[in-house]
Amino acid sequence: MLTATNPYTGKPIQDYTALDENGIQQRIGAAHEAFCDWQAKSIDERKQVLHAVAASLRNNKALLAKLMAEEMGKPIKEGGPEVEKAAWCAEHYADHAESYLAREELPSDASLSYVCHQPLGTLLGILPWNAPLWLAFRYLAPALMAGNTCVMKHDPNVPGCAEAIAKVFEEAGAPVNIMVNLPVETPLVEKAIRDPRIAAVSFTGSAGAGSKVASMAASEIKHSVLELGGSDPLIVLADADLEASADVATLSRIINAGQSCIAAKRVIVEASVYDDFVDRLYTRLEKLKLGDPLEETTDVGPIARFDLRENLHRQVSETIADGARCLLGGEMPEGEGFVYPVTMLVNVTPDMVAFREETFGPVMCVIKADNAEHALAMANDTEFGLGAAVWTRNQALAEEMAMKLNAGQVAINGIVKTDPRLPSGGIKKSGYGRELGPHGIKEFVNAKQIWIK
Repeated sequence: MLTATNPYTGKPIQDYTALDENGIQQRIGAAHEAFCDWQAKSIDERKQVLHAVAASLRNNKALLAKLMAEEMGKPIKEGGPEVEKAAWCAEHYADHAESYLAREELPSDASLSYVCHQPLGTLLGILPWNAPLWLAFRYLAPALMAGNTCVMKHDPNVPGCAEAIAKVFEEAGAPVNIMVNLPVETPLVEKAIRDPRIAAVSFTGSAGAGSKVASMAASEIKHSVLELGGSDPLIVLADADLEASADVATLSRIINAGQSCIAAKRVIVEASVYDDFVDRLYTRLEKLKLGDPLEETTDVGPIARFDLRENLHRQVSETIADGARCLLGGEMPEGEGFVYPVTMLVNVTPDMVAFREETFGPVMCVIKADNAEHALAMANDTEFGLGAAVWTRNQALAEEMAMKLNAGQVAINGIVKTDPRLPSGGIKKSGYGRELGPHGIKEFVNAKQIWIK
């Protein structure tokens, strides 16, 4: 049984029946059977389906935003834009899959030699709770447009969202079983990974869970793409636009209650503007309203689960004990639900927990750097390598630093974000492979070489 719990109240919402081993086999079998007809369809036929799915998403935007607010605590004013982004992803791949998958002619000793891109078969996507719609379509849209069929194993926290996504496809009139929902309890996920009809695996989640998924997939000689955790640095140099960078740092750290892999988790500021920048961040953070995610005025919703809030508070408490100053928040609220206050920690150093570990919540950590070189060294002093940002008016220096940052993507004078047009992914313990853009759709295809004399 999968139980959806409202993280704002801490109370159960609804129970959903979980599949047993036989049910898992049947659902995977249904997607596997649908593959033959789906991969045979033209790009234009698949395009029409994905556009219909995008329209269905928009038709159900209010319902989907409400489900996210209730099941994982996303403020309702953030939920609607997430649905729109998922629809955009479906439309983007519908419109660009043909060019992304175009035949690539390569010179050789043949009369003609080229690479074509064919679907692998039936894929398994193992998804997290923090962006239930966007992360689903980041997996589904490119995989389906490439001609694969998709099994979606969503997080047990958001069973209602997963069921609703399946209904979106049904309402859109999509061919039956090109996407199937797999509501299962975590211990049975291995059965799905090892099912011989699953050709490859896409996983988004923690580094620990990703290691297990990768090991299982590798033992079956199956390709996998992993988008894991991050401890993204945001570097602010002395010549930066401090107003704009403070706005972006606050948004990047606080959106979705800070529960984002690519959030700015370590704000590294050059010493000469450190105190000024701390004041600017404080002014912005103290104005944020914590509350019921179903209310339009709420800026910051709850943490998704009890255990996640407990771990976050441990990280904050240990960091304060090690010498960081807490300017805002930092205290565990009383009452029901999993709310955690917006927290600001300053004078954080590389030996402290909030610097070393990923903090998944509304906790702003600010670190002082002597200069640009020192900031870069601290930014790279992490086991993660997902995203990073640099703020400076010196574009040449910014690009030089971007090339030296150990990360899968770097934003210069902007926010680290995911965009259907651009590849996203990490290095080190942030995972491997890429999602989105032309690179993402090619993760789950057979790049077949054809040689003709």
